[in-house]
Amino acid sequence: MQIRPAQLASHLAKGLASLYVIHGDEPLLAIEAGDEIRAAARAAGFDEREVLVAEPGFKWDAFAAANRNLGLFGARKLVDLAIPSGKPGVEGARALEDCAAHPHPDLLTLITLPRLDRAAQGGAWFAALERSGVTVAVQPLERRELPQWLAARLARQNQRVRADTLQLLAEATEGNLLAARQEVEKLGLLLPEGELDHEAVERAVADVARFDVFQLSEAWLAGDPPRALRILAALEAEGEGVPLIVWQLGEDLRALSGVLEAVAGGASTGAAVRAVGVWGKRQAGLERAARRIDAAAIPGLLLRLARLDALAKGIGRGRVWDDLADLALALAGRPLPIEAVLS
Repeated sequence: MQIRPAQLASHLAKGLASLYVIHGDEPLLAIEAGDEIRAAARAAGFDEREVLVAEPGFKWDAFAAANRNLGLFGARKLVDLAIPSGKPGVEGARALEDCAAHPHPDLLTLITLPRLDRAAQGGAWFAALERSGVTVAVQPLERRELPQWLAARLARQNQRVRADTLQLLAEATEGNLLAARQEVEKLGLLLPEGELDHEAVERAVADVARFDVFQLSEAWLAGDPPRALRILAALEAEGEGVPLIVWQLGEDLRALSGVLEAVAGGASTGAAVRAVGVWGKRQAGLERAARRIDAAAIPGLLLRLARLDALAKGIGRGRVWDDLADLALALAGRPLPIEAVLS
C-alpha cells in the first residue's frame, strides 16, 4: 500500500500496519513521517523500541533477531531500521523479504530509506516490503505546492496570511523545507494569532531559499525572467561554479535547436521534445521555449554562449554573471534583437 505524507495521519488514526517504509529525498518530511509513526506506535502500546542502522559492516542477523524476539516481558516492540545507503545487499535483501513475509501482531517494523533509483524500487526486496506494508514516499515539494503547505503550517498555530504574503514566504524558503518550517515557527513566536500583517511578515522572514542549476534551467525554459534572475543571484551568492551553469545553458540551447529543426520539418512540438530526450519538468518548459524563441536566434545565442564559456575561463573582458543574466533573460522571455546577440 502506498500513501503520501499528507495521508499518513488519517491512515494512522484508523489503525497501525505491522510494517512501514519511508523513502525519498526530503529530509524534513521523512523525519516528520517517522515521528508520526513512532508516536502512533507508542499510543498503541509499543513501549519498547530497538534502533538499528545498516551501515557498512552491519550484521543483518541483528535485524532478523529483532523481528523474531518480542520485547522484555512480552511487551510490544517497534523495530526502527535505517538503511542510509538504500542498498541492503544480498544478505539484507533476504532479511527484508523474510521480515515482510512474517508479520507479528506485537512487532511493528519501521524502515527508513533515502531516495531509491529505479533499479532499487524494482528489486524483489522492495517489492516484498510494498506488498506487505505501507510505503510513504517523501519527495521535495513542487514550487506550486509550497504556498499551500505553508498555509497549512500557519493554520496549526492559528495564523493566516494573504496570498501575496504566502508567495513572499514561498520565495524566501523555496528548496529548503526545514528552513520553511523554522520560519513559520518563528512567526508563531513573534506575531499574534489571526491574520498577519504583510509588512510584519516581511520584516521577520529571512531569505533562506536554496536553488540549483536544474531549477535555473526550468525557469528560463518556462519563460519566467524574474525567477531566472533570482536563482542566478542566489547561485552567485552561494559560490556556484559558472562552468556548470554554462554547460546547462549549452544543453538547453542544443535541445531547443533540435526541437525547432524537427518542428520546421513538420513534427509536433511534443514529439520533437521527446525525440531530443527531454522529460519531466523540463519537457513542458522546452515546449514553451520552442513556441517562444525564433529559430533564427539560435546560432547567435550559441555564439554568445561560446563567448561566455571563454569568459568563465578567464579569456576576454567582462563580468561573467552579468553576461549569464543577459543570456538567461533572452531564453526566459526577453529576447535580445538578433544584432545584439551577434554583437
